[in-house]
Amino acid sequence: MKQKVIQKILGILLFGFGLILLTPIVVSIIYNDQTYYSFIIAAFINLLIGFALWAPNRNSNDELKIRDGFIVVVLFWVVLSIGGSVPFLITDSIELTFFEAIFESFSGLTTTGATVIVNLEVLPKSILFYRQLLQWLGGMGIIVLAVAILPILGIGGMQLYKAETPGPNKDSKLTPRIKETAKALWVIYLALTCFCAVSYFLAGMSLFDAINHSFSTIAIGGFSTHNASIGHYDSMAIDFTVSIFMLLAAINFSLHFLSWKNKNLSSYVQDSEFKGYLLILLTVTVIITITLYTRTYQGDFILTLRYSIFQAISFCTTTGFTNAQFQIWPPFVIFILLIAACVGGCAGSTAGGIKVVRFIFMIKKSTHEIKQLIHPNALIPMRLGQRPINSRIIEGVWGFLGAYVVIFILTFLALNLQGLDTKTAFSAVVACINNLGPGLGAVSNDYSMLNDVSKMILCLAMLLGRLEIFTLLVVLSPAFWRT
Repeated sequence: MKQKVIQKILGILLFGFGLILLTPIVVSIIYNDQTYYSFIIAAFINLLIGFALWAPNRNSNDELKIRDGFIVVVLFWVVLSIGGSVPFLITDSIELTFFEAIFESFSGLTTTGATVIVNLEVLPKSILFYRQLLQWLGGMGIIVLAVAILPILGIGGMQLYKAETPGPNKDSKLTPRIKETAKALWVIYLALTCFCAVSYFLAGMSLFDAINHSFSTIAIGGFSTHNASIGHYDSMAIDFTVSIFMLLAAINFSLHFLSWKNKNLSSYVQDSEFKGYLLILLTVTVIITITLYTRTYQGDFILTLRYSIFQAISFCTTTGFTNAQFQIWPPFVIFILLIAACVGGCAGSTAGGIKVVRFIFMIKKSTHEIKQLIHPNALIPMRLGQRPINSRIIEGVWGFLGAYVVIFILTFLALNLQGLDTKTAFSAVVACINNLGPGLGAVSNDYSMLNDVSKMILCLAMLLGRLEIFTLLVVLSPAFWRT
């Protein structure tokens, strides 16, 4: 293990985060909300620790191994989440305990969108901006950002990229050099954020809300500046705009890149995961629309369609925005939405969940086994579109699904042990391990009612979901430290 290189990278990343913490100070000064001191202190702490880790190891330039990449990613997410909690702890405008501040920071950086804050609308503008900024940074992953813009690292960035990026195929690159790949992803990410902010402003949001919601939308985060989330605006134009950008953010960013590079939309049309993603969205929307129109919003088809489309996209992409009180909808509809959140968006996007491509692989493998039983001597290849599927990827998918189910059950039982009822525990696990946010029961509005142990359990679930389980499990494995 390259301990000095790991400390150097961690120091650079913490130092960078400390510089980023200067931006809420500007917001605080603009709106004169008197909370700038909390960000100054937090920035100073992160800068100091970052410098202390970097300075003695600044000349270490050894190549990172796969094991080192895993350690850097896990350590950074944990350390950064703790460092990111400092503004929540020291500001006088919000009273959060240590564990509540940690929970809020974890939820932001992992783009989960679960909150322990009861009333958002009394918070200073700088705190609201900071929450959204955490999600935006976590959306694409600060690790990928570092690989893109910090060549000073002087190490093999591919190992960080593999550990950080979501999806079953970690070896796909848009460009020959990993730094250029990460940079291309962030250019697309930034461009979508800018387009989203402008669209929100034109749709009727204030400039502040437009910028903040663009952060959480493109990051698939779900944090809002209002207690009622997108429902606060009660605007069909805003609902439609949010739906479009949630959908775009949950598409594999490589498709956006190829479409821009080739100046056509053929990349989307030819992609099997994208078509599967749209099919799932359409199916969920139709089911919800029919159910709500016949049971909840009888006689108002337009309102039904508006709510159905929005919530279907919000849950399928694991964003977690709401424009209606979905908790009072028929249990069948709620269950469909939670299942959709488990499937999630496309690999290579900012969405959470299992990912559509893994779902497709699972279906293809099941049908392949049926065909193989019918024709035991036949050689039946498995394909995704026109490309054959590597057997190693299939094995990885089934391994991921197995680990996902086991962790889901263990987390659910752990919350039950803490006294949570079945509905609350189940929805909280779905919301956190899939980086969704909103839950049911005691967590239908916020997570403040949970005890500290439950909050930390869900923080672990958020991290497992964000790092796609294996990145964290590898580091926690005894075999990892024996080799």
